[in-house]
Amino acid sequence: MKYQNEIAAYIDAHTEEMIEDIFTLCRINSERMPAEEGKPYGPGPAETLAAALKMAESYGFTTRNYDNYVGTVDLNDQAKQLDILAHLDVVPAGEGWQITEPFSPILKDGKLYGRGTSDDKGPAVAAFYALRCVKELGLPVSKNVRLILGCDEECGSSDIAHYYKIEKEAPMTFSPDADFPLTNIEKGRLPGQFDAEFEASAALPRLVSVDAGIKVNVVPGKAFAVVEGLDPAEMEKTAADVTAETGVQFLLEACESGDKADVTAASAGDSTASGVKTASIGAASGEKTAAAGAAPCVKITAVGEGAHAASPQTGNNALTGLLTYLTRLPLAPCPQMTAVANLLSLMPHGDVNGKAMGIDLKDDISGELTLAFSMLKVTDCRLEGMFDTRCPVCATVENMLDVAKKNLAAKGITLHNDSFNPPHHVDENSHFVQTLLAVYEAHTGLKGECQSMGGGTYVHHLENGVAFGASMPGTDNRMHGADERAVLYDLVTSAKIFAQAIVELCG
Repeated sequence: MKYQNEIAAYIDAHTEEMIEDIFTLCRINSERMPAEEGKPYGPGPAETLAAALKMAESYGFTTRNYDNYVGTVDLNDQAKQLDILAHLDVVPAGEGWQITEPFSPILKDGKLYGRGTSDDKGPAVAAFYALRCVKELGLPVSKNVRLILGCDEECGSSDIAHYYKIEKEAPMTFSPDADFPLTNIEKGRLPGQFDAEFEASAALPRLVSVDAGIKVNVVPGKAFAVVEGLDPAEMEKTAADVTAETGVQFLLEACESGDKADVTAASAGDSTASGVKTASIGAASGEKTAAAGAAPCVKITAVGEGAHAASPQTGNNALTGLLTYLTRLPLAPCPQMTAVANLLSLMPHGDVNGKAMGIDLKDDISGELTLAFSMLKVTDCRLEGMFDTRCPVCATVENMLDVAKKNLAAKGITLHNDSFNPPHHVDENSHFVQTLLAVYEAHTGLKGECQSMGGGTYVHHLENGVAFGASMPGTDNRMHGADERAVLYDLVTSAKIFAQAIVELCG
């Protein structure tokens, strides 16, 4: 392809600058925060967007801030042709980081570590460097490319909805928020919201509370519970048995009666997924003991491995591991524990395809349905939670949503959803898709072909939008998990591919 060597040489010569620009953005915590005046997603996303636009302006680009919902960077002032949609918001940092702190990015062994390095600040900067490459080399393009930087992709994409109320879609759009070669099918999504109520019971031993999950689209790496009135030795033995079965580990800590409801991450200490063992109750320094004559109260921290809900099989769900443990303990029979057991029977540990719920759908072009049980709160008289289902093209209201609703209701649990987000499909034989695949092949020597994904990107509702990069096939970026990382080679190659795509599509 024309200019391929020039593009490769430019990106190679600017790799160190690109790394530092990625780190500049990744040092800012841009998870969604409470809104402030003029900052719909809080100060972190707004600060990151301002930093990104300032960076673009320093390199001579025209930018625009759309009310801190999104920002744009334009290659030129010609007719609209190609939009590149990336996002600057991130999921919460979470726990279990080993290589570096979440917002202290580093380069180690050819990988960039830090929250946002792969999702999606690293790819966003790679796309920005593609624009820099075309601009500074003076490569011939007759139409505009716009890099759109959003701030709410992780929490519903209200930023892009705001943007497209003002602007029209470009004829072609890609988002560097997935894997190469190219994703032309994105599964549908059901973020299932359910609850149940039951009669409270004071019978001992009992479950006081459960608190698990940080976001519906994140497989929980930790989950918390408080129980009262159990024999510590029996708890430890059961914990060891469930750990051997599930791989989820448990930390047991004595607490006073006043701590019973305190099952947040902060109360659980700084234990991480690596090396957490079943601990003797009260063995830690600062041991707490129950008052004389009172039933012992124990905090339970279940530790698994977090993952993106679109690929729950890559994690180890601490929530389902915790429920497995709780249902194995000799807690007094009561409506609460019946409800917990019923819930676990429909979403048991290790079932990531919805088989127990009766919705394990599959088709040839988009693959299997996936299900991640991601959030749950349980009190003495109520439970409420969410699961995240990614649905293949064959999924319908009748064969998926209605079945899930019926089977949950049979167990006394109400599913409140009446619809789901349908799948997205772009013709693989279009000029746009075939051009992107040809560019990918030219710069990697790998076969370019279309694929399906469970995750939803910014292009899900765009007529001619696909996901394109920025990870090479088979790369494990630990997206949404601890020690999120991006392979430097992948980002450098992505910048070259994106620059070439601009030349081919807009020349």
